[in-house]
Amino acid sequence: MKNTITLLFIFVIIVGYSQNKYKRADKLFEKMWYHEAAQEYENVIKEGDMSKEILQKAGDSYYFNTDMKGAYKWYDILLSEYANELDNEYIFRYAHTLQGIGENKSAEKWMKKFSERAKDNDPRSKNFSLDAITVDDISNKKPQFELKNLSINTEFSDFGPMYFKNKLVYSSAKDSSKYHTRKYHWTEQQYLNFYVGRINQVDTDVTQISEFSQELNTRYHEATLAFSPDQKRIYFTRNNFDGKLRRDDDGVNHLKLYTAEMVEENEGKIEWTNVLELPFNGENYSVGHPAVSNDGRKLYFVSDMPGTMGATDIFVVDILENNTYSQPKNLGSTVNTHGREMFPYITEKALYFASDGHLGLGGLDVFESKNNYDFSFQSPVNMGAPLNSKVDDFGYIVNEEANTGFVCSNRKSGKGDDDIYSFVRIPEPPCVQNIKGTVRDDKNQSPIADALVNLLDSDGTVINTTLTNNEGSFIFERTYDCQTSYTLIAEKVKYKEGKESFITSQTSGESNDLNLNLEKKLNELIISDNGILKIDLDIIYFDLNKHYIRKDAALELDKVVFLMNEYPNMTIKIESHTDSRGNDSYNLTLSKRRALSTKRYIISRGIDPNRIPQAIGYGEQQLINECKNRAKCSNAQHDKNRRSEFIILKM
Repeated sequence: MKNTITLLFIFVIIVGYSQNKYKRADKLFEKMWYHEAAQEYENVIKEGDMSKEILQKAGDSYYFNTDMKGAYKWYDILLSEYANELDNEYIFRYAHTLQGIGENKSAEKWMKKFSERAKDNDPRSKNFSLDAITVDDISNKKPQFELKNLSINTEFSDFGPMYFKNKLVYSSAKDSSKYHTRKYHWTEQQYLNFYVGRINQVDTDVTQISEFSQELNTRYHEATLAFSPDQKRIYFTRNNFDGKLRRDDDGVNHLKLYTAEMVEENEGKIEWTNVLELPFNGENYSVGHPAVSNDGRKLYFVSDMPGTMGATDIFVVDILENNTYSQPKNLGSTVNTHGREMFPYITEKALYFASDGHLGLGGLDVFESKNNYDFSFQSPVNMGAPLNSKVDDFGYIVNEEANTGFVCSNRKSGKGDDDIYSFVRIPEPPCVQNIKGTVRDDKNQSPIADALVNLLDSDGTVINTTLTNNEGSFIFERTYDCQTSYTLIAEKVKYKEGKESFITSQTSGESNDLNLNLEKKLNELIISDNGILKIDLDIIYFDLNKHYIRKDAALELDKVVFLMNEYPNMTIKIESHTDSRGNDSYNLTLSKRRALSTKRYIISRGIDPNRIPQAIGYGEQQLINECKNRAKCSNAQHDKNRRSEFIILKM
């Protein structure tokens, strides 16, 4: 992007430059006339000065004009001679120039070196660490876009598209304005103005070009714009110009955001009036690249104002009544980096923007950051080739319903400088997943069969139901959206309701394997067994030949305590039983000790001893199966006889 990025928010990190040793070259550089500055620095190099400072500025003059071949020439010498003396930023820039000339493997090596040196001091470092995705990962993504160069493009800079009714408004430096004699020294092109063309819905081309607005166009730059949802208010970027070009103390003319109202006169003629500067502009920093949310409540923009994390960041303000706005808020480190984030475009689904701080194919790449619907965004995803290339790709706008839109690039296959391309986005298969899991008893983790499992959406509406099988497992027959909030509710007679909320993952085809643990209802623990009321507990386990109360047994006995507190007139009888293994008399004595130990535990929890008049041990006298002495039974069959029963004598 030989002029657009230089024009819109170029941010220069100057490290260790000479103190006006070469005044003419330095003055051109400070005025950001990089084309002329590059020639002057090369003349200095020809005279024999290969100092670090001169090589830096020679490389920077090309880099800031997005001439990666020229930048590589001098950065390569700079890195070979002074690598250990350079600021990390030059490692980063060198890697970008390698990408720009197609040397991806070398670029990755230098990006890794940048990551190692920058570490936690630069948030960009995590994007280029050893465990991060690589340029090859991005290059090998399945292409999603078909691009077409528009017939409106010229040999000059054409960029910054935005929808307006059934038309496309954009910025161009083509020589057709009444100020055609004025040229911009950064690029030797005309100053940018707004133009409008009609979108052909059949072949996605744009035709019938005319000047968009004589009221908005001035003798200096107007570029990048956005409209309110009703398209009766415009937000646009312009030089700090109020009849006179304003500069800061260093002689830099910054960019500002302006707004205007639409007046529609007879025969469809549109005029814009009441041009106002937005209140969060500044005299010593730039503000521009507006984007308005679909509901018209938020205005996103780019700036290097105080509070910026990197070269340029994306900010947002609330649009309030009477052309007032909240204080700007930085979108934070998920979106912004120490590099350049530019050209935001917001839809209900996502934020789209250009960046050179996130891993890309070279220069600026377009990224998509899904909307979390809580005024935050997910980690940006590079949109891959052919939308992105090894040069600058930016200015993405899209009609998500039609999967069509426009994007800008200065790739060599274009007609000149920056060109606008229409695209058709080939939609990816929907990201869907299975939802499955298991329902278990929370105490013994045994599976619960025939439990009813309900699936609810984020609004609490039941959208599917199923039953668990004999192993307690369930799976819903249909698939569900990725990265979406759902809730599971499991129900079973005698159990409390189990509930689990979750968010499906981001990868299609993955299963969400969830576990729900159900707790038995205490009032459901009272059962009738052949007309006798009992408290239905899990097996009270004792260690071999022991009678003291284990922790797991205590949890079950606490249910008895709770019930007896709930029913203050309840009295119970405790009966303890053993299996047939071991000596008959020994088993009888052991069961009596266990019954008394059980009674003592319940009393220790505050229950009146008179409410447990009997605690009897029966040994192996009352087996509930055929596992008598010398019978061949499994351990599980014997375990059924090792039980304690709590018989309700009175409620």
